[in-house]
Amino acid sequence: MDRDRILDWTTQQRLHLADFLESLPESEWQARSLCPEWTVYEVAAHMTISTRMTFGGLAKAAIRARGSFDRMEATLAIERAARFSPAELIAQVREHAGSAKRTPGSGLLDPLTDALVHTQDIARPLGRVRVLPVEPTVAALEHVLKSAFYGARKRFRGMRLVATDAEWTSGEGPDEVRGPVGELLLLATGRAAGLAGLSGAGARRLASAFAEAGK
Repeated sequence: MDRDRILDWTTQQRLHLADFLESLPESEWQARSLCPEWTVYEVAAHMTISTRMTFGGLAKAAIRARGSFDRMEATLAIERAARFSPAELIAQVREHAGSAKRTPGSGLLDPLTDALVHTQDIARPLGRVRVLPVEPTVAALEHVLKSAFYGARKRFRGMRLVATDAEWTSGEGPDEVRGPVGELLLLATGRAAGLAGLSGAGARRLASAFAEAGK
């Protein structure tokens, strides 16, 4: 896929996120997000890190987190949220919206995926509707399904995914999962919130798996 097109999509979604964050009252910045243990404030802080992360900074953070990626990400976001005000974080998102720089080791589509998914991490618990653009979301979803990082291949094993808002399908198996690509992307990245918009035997199987995992 064309790199410039992906960067354009990423830039647009980062700017949409900045606009959305600017619309939130101060009280909602302390609300819990879809990310376990993260507030809206900390998700916003997380979105300012990837374009500023160096290889040395990443190595240092990984050592501090004793090799745990989740612990590293959480620590960096919490520390950054403590350093900057909401207005400063919004300005930082805008400042680097068009940056092609990304966390060392990440792929071309990871920043786009981050912007799409983390916007929903903030919006859903607040009861805000943020409709995801279909074409960029399909690109992010296909990336997530191929990546070993997100766990989607294991999550959707034996399932056929069918988008209801795009000409798109993926996977094979007896259990079908039907729904908008945005909901499929949330599920692919481990968010049980996406279940509400899905149907099919595969959706029921996924609901049981999330329930057993306590998500």
